[in-house]
Order: sequence, then C-alpha cells, then structure tokens
Amino acid sequence: MRINSKMIAKDLRLSGYIFKLFSIKNFKKAKFKNIKERKNISKKTYNVYLTRDDKTKLRVLVRKSKSNIGILWLHGGGHVLGKPEMIYLSIVRKLFKKATIVSPDYRLNPFPNDLEDCYLTLKWMVKNADKLNIRKDKIFVGGESAGGGLTVSLCLLARDKKEVNIAYQMPIYPMLTNKNTLSKEDNNAPIWNEKQNKKAWEIYLDGVKDINKYVLPLLENDFSCLPPCFSFVGTIDPFYEETKEYISRLKKANVEVSFKFFEGCYHAFDMMVPHAKESKEAVNLFLKSFDYAVKYYQKDN
Repeated sequence: MRINSKMIAKDLRLSGYIFKLFSIKNFKKAKFKNIKERKNISKKTYNVYLTRDDKTKLRVLVRKSKSNIGILWLHGGGHVLGKPEMIYLSIVRKLFKKATIVSPDYRLNPFPNDLEDCYLTLKWMVKNADKLNIRKDKIFVGGESAGGGLTVSLCLLARDKKEVNIAYQMPIYPMLTNKNTLSKEDNNAPIWNEKQNKKAWEIYLDGVKDINKYVLPLLENDFSCLPPCFSFVGTIDPFYEETKEYISRLKKANVEVSFKFFEGCYHAFDMMVPHAKESKEAVNLFLKSFDYAVKYYQKDN
C-alpha cells in the first residue's frame, strides 16, 4: 500500500514528511542518544536486577506510584532497538499517577530471549507484589509495536503455563507476524515501513529454528481464556491488518475487546505527534479503557 500525503491525517502530514527525511535506515548504527539509562534517582524510580537461569542479570526499571495497580510495560523498537526508559515517551506515561510501571530491559534478539525476560519479570512482579504495593489480581500487561507483539505472546505463554495470571492486556499497534499483508505491502509511510519491517524481522528471527505461536502469535488457533484487551492502530500503519486480525480472533473467542482504528494515522502517531487530534483521542480512549479495567477486571494469582 503506497502512501501519499493526501492519505495522511491533516494533523500528521508535516511531521510525517519530516520523519521520512530522518527515517532509520541502518538498525545497527541507530542509537537512542536522548534515552539514557535511569539510575536509582529516587524512591519512586529505581532499577532492580533479576537473575536469569544462566546467572546473567536483567535490569528492570520500576516507576512506583501510590496506586495498587501494577503494569508490566514492554517497550517497542521492532525487536532491534529500544530501552525501558521509553516509558517516558510512551502513552503509558499518562498512567504514572494511576499505576506502578515495571519495564524490563529485555534482550532484543534473537527470539526467545526477549519473551523469556518478559516472563521472568512478570513472575517477579507477582512474587513481589507486596513490596511493590500492587494487587496480585490486578496485573496488567501492555506495550507498543514490538512491545505490543510481546504483550500478546506473553498472554499466550502465561495462559498455557498456568503459573501466573494476567488481568488485562494493552497491545498498541502490535507487531504480530512476519507474513506480508495488504497494509505492509509496498508501505512507505513515516516512522515504520515495509523495508524497515522486513529487515527487523530478519534480524529477530536469524537462526531461530522453532517458529511457533510465541514468536508469531497469529499462528495460534485458540485465543480463548486470554485477558480482556484494549488496542488501537492507524489505517496506514503496516500493522493495521494484523492488529485487526488479532482483534477479530479475540472476539470470536469471546474475549472482551475495546478497539479503534484511526484513519490516516501512521505507526506510533500518538508518541510522535502528541498534539494531533487523533493522538489526543487515542490517549483519552486509552485512559478510559484503563479506568474501566481497574474497576471490572481481575485475575487471582
């Protein structure tokens, strides 16, 4: 789907043009120079270090609040970029006063390193719920882009393992499959396009022999017993079709869903152009859905 300027929402056009001029062409050279690792600067924001099975350490960023709701937030970056400090740019920053945010510095690639780190963090949250002052029955999971895809993978893994329960999922424009779709094909939209997406998947799956539902969630046929879900995506986002497919399958499995697509919006529009009317609407829906989930959704651990 080739994207021209008329297809882009009015509030996003100028920014989209500028973003295309400075788009990432080489993931190995790309760096988030403005995103620095947060140290233990206060009682509210600090790092913890979890021990993996191989004795290496996983850094987890914790931003506490007075709320007893805990959110495991998984950063985006196409499985090739990103840091947990992206919560300060992400839509989840709108929940800083409403929840304690836990975000792991998960290994980016190859699969399953990232999912293993996310699952380790999820179990740590449940085990340390009292120390974090969060409710074990109100563990929410969310993320954008690759983090959205990991959110879905983690929900599947938690359901199948039956060791911990997730009360609510928030996969925002999730990266769910390497399969070509109408919205990916020849997509040249700002921020994330077909070429970048193909390269990211090549890096992520390099050397992976077991391509299963935990790496490509849409390979799953059974989406029953997954947590209630909130999501949104733009119509010119490469992930538009796969997000719609995931939502459709959840509905068929009788999972409660709140979902909206935004006409003429490209990938990560809410993060990159927060002043746009579509971004403001997306944030409002996100906040309303979160408040609803706090009131009505829970899952014992």
